[in-house]
Amino acid sequence: MNKCVCTTEAAALLGISSRRLRQLLDSGRVRGAYKSGKFWIIPLFNGLPQISKGSRGPKGKWRKNRAPALAKINVNRNRIGTNNGKPREQRQPVISVKRSGNNLYGNQVEILGPCRIVYQPDKPLNCGARLWIETFSDVHFIGGCFPATS
Repeated sequence: MNKCVCTTEAAALLGISSRRLRQLLDSGRVRGAYKSGKFWIIPLFNGLPQISKGSRGPKGKWRKNRAPALAKINVNRNRIGTNNGKPREQRQPVISVKRSGNNLYGNQVEILGPCRIVYQPDKPLNCGARLWIETFSDVHFIGGCFPATS
């Protein structure tokens, strides 16, 4: 079931005044909104009220949710090689997660949603990886994560 909000909360989510939102409600342009007594009940779709397009005037500048950044996950085989023969406490984490210019390392990750495995031997990543996992979903490190070090 979708979450519902009042006019003040919905206006804040859209980045418009509550007066403008009430004008949109009165003209029937807010999807699924209904009046209960003297209050409007406004359902959220993907975290925002859904406004239908008007037929006149300038286009609305509704604030959209920013698309999540693509994460690329790969195993650093160089770190695996340098870890051979080292005691457990001196081993470096080998799984790399690159997202939005950040690079974090860990030994276990959980991908919380859909993902795909990509093999591109002719077009590797900047780090040289030819096989990696891509996802827009959240990635959680199990046992902690570490910033990239050289």
